[in-house]
Amino acid sequence: MLSAEANVFLSNICDLHAIEKLALSAFHNGNMGELFIEYKEGESIKIENGLVQTPNFVFKRGFGLRSFKNEASCYSYSSSLDEKSMKQALEIVKSGDRNVNVEIRNSINDLYDHGYFLNSIDLENKIQFLQEIDFYARKKTSNIKQVMANLEGSWQIISILSDDGKKTLDIRPLVRLSVYIVVEKNGILESGLCAGGGRFGYDEFLNEKTKVQYVDEALRQAEIKIKALKAPVGEMPVVLGNAWTGILLHEAVGHGLEGDAIRKETSSFHNMLGEIIASPDITVVDDGTIPYRRGSINVDDEGNDSQRTTLIEKGKLVGFMQDRMNAHLMKTSVTGNGRRENYKSVPIPRMTNTFMMAGNYSRDEMISRVKKGIFAKSFSDGQVDVTSGKFVFSAAEAYLIENGKISTPVKGAMLIGDGPSILKKISMVGNDFSLDNGIGTCGKDGQLVPVGVGEPSVLIDKITVGGAKL
Repeated sequence: MLSAEANVFLSNICDLHAIEKLALSAFHNGNMGELFIEYKEGESIKIENGLVQTPNFVFKRGFGLRSFKNEASCYSYSSSLDEKSMKQALEIVKSGDRNVNVEIRNSINDLYDHGYFLNSIDLENKIQFLQEIDFYARKKTSNIKQVMANLEGSWQIISILSDDGKKTLDIRPLVRLSVYIVVEKNGILESGLCAGGGRFGYDEFLNEKTKVQYVDEALRQAEIKIKALKAPVGEMPVVLGNAWTGILLHEAVGHGLEGDAIRKETSSFHNMLGEIIASPDITVVDDGTIPYRRGSINVDDEGNDSQRTTLIEKGKLVGFMQDRMNAHLMKTSVTGNGRRENYKSVPIPRMTNTFMMAGNYSRDEMISRVKKGIFAKSFSDGQVDVTSGKFVFSAAEAYLIENGKISTPVKGAMLIGDGPSILKKISMVGNDFSLDNGIGTCGKDGQLVPVGVGEPSVLIDKITVGGAKL
């Protein structure tokens, strides 16, 4: 059903057969590659202090044609889906002659619904939902200075024809809602943010429960920060909360386990395969097959089935994330991690949903072990150098731990360290594993793709805590 639906849709916007027949002639003399065709509709609707900002509607369609042999790669793309543009692309990738019948293959995965959903709720009702968020927030407290709510949705069809003549299709929904609230009390301004989403439509997401949950959480964060003191600085134990704190794992460890960084030896992990790099309590996986998650994909952007890949198993480095080119050059298997932002972009190895598995300890047990330290419940942003693994992350919500108990909220705390060292300093892994709410967007080589992160609470025995200017 999926293949037929996608074929009909794509055939309505281009002469699909003619383009595919031409594209296959790009692969000769052992060249590998693929034709990537994309059709995408998207929208972004925003309100600020109850006022509707100009909605943004996106329409994209085009193709990208890649041919590579070893490390030599040629790529051409066009927004014109016609034979003339394909012939020009073929000239760029230095084509030869080849005739191959196209064989449609279906993915082993079926992780999300494929129906067109952008018009399931009309624009007026979407705006009304966002305005109700503003109204509900202001009804809860008179301290509010600003409310922003943003709804984003996209529906994407991709068709991938690989050099062996096999074609794979996928239809990908994606929804994201964010609520940002600023409060003022006693002359102090602070903010809170709650966001989430996934690969589903509007109908199961835009409801009263979502509205209440997102406003209450954003408001709670802002009000906690109003009471917060300046964070201490120096080396100390830190307990990380679960779910979104997995962004540190994603940045400080995950990027270093992507195939291109390993092959080029630009990763701090490039020569550690098979070595013990962490506590035996730590297992890390990348899994693109979790239904409805933001980072999940039925197939990657090279036509390979998405899969679950174990990266670190009981402390041992056992695997990497691979696209076709790097897997070919490294003489290993693809893992369904070849991803691209759109048809203008070359696929590169990227994460999907990357997380640490649950351990055996409760968060309370971890906190009880700390005489003086920090509990970092969540992060706001961070920076990482993949080559060295060094990172700096800012805590969005944090508290002092004193004599084994959580006490005063603090702000301005920054965690400073490097991925390989931090893995060895995690002494306790929690039993409260959770994935994030579905908000992550990962940047690499100028490309953005949706991702997921997660982890249980963990105890880092010692890490440098820096303080930001307040």
